[in-house]
Amino acid sequence: MKSVKFRSKLELTDSDPPWHILRVPKSKVASFEFKGNLRRVICTLNGIETFNCSVFPSRGDFFITVSRKLRDKLGVAIGSSVTIELEKDTSKYGMPMPKEFAEVLRQDPEGERLFNALSPGNQRLMLKLVDFVKDVDKRIARSLVGIELLKLSGGNFDYSVQHDSMRIASNGKIRFKADR
Repeated sequence: MKSVKFRSKLELTDSDPPWHILRVPKSKVASFEFKGNLRRVICTLNGIETFNCSVFPSRGDFFITVSRKLRDKLGVAIGSSVTIELEKDTSKYGMPMPKEFAEVLRQDPEGERLFNALSPGNQRLMLKLVDFVKDVDKRIARSLVGIELLKLSGGNFDYSVQHDSMRIASNGKIRFKADR
């Protein structure tokens, strides 16, 4: 699938709370042939920062949101012109699968079944919680804790519980005991 490249100006919505957005003309992504509400793309802004995101419908076109951290990194403010390059995200989960998490799933069929039964949005949230840290050991700890919580809850995903538990586990505040 070919990527599309165009320019857009950073805007502030009049919603409460307001969002910083870049408009995406429908014509620019028509070839992506989005199905239903799944509109995942790989976005590169100003040739600097690449990330996975969704394009949201608005006024017959679409938009992407731009976080404060990303605005600061790009050095852009309201009215700034930004070069956008978009490519349809054809990955299974709408974002890359952390290799540590993939290995935990490979070794735990029940955990894999529960993870695959989650909604696509909850799958991405769980992957982001693992991918958030860059240290390999912390990613492994987060992967193990996340899957164990899914199993303990019968497959119910609670973002707050997952986030807090993964954070505690990856900060070394708890220790896993060896088999007795």
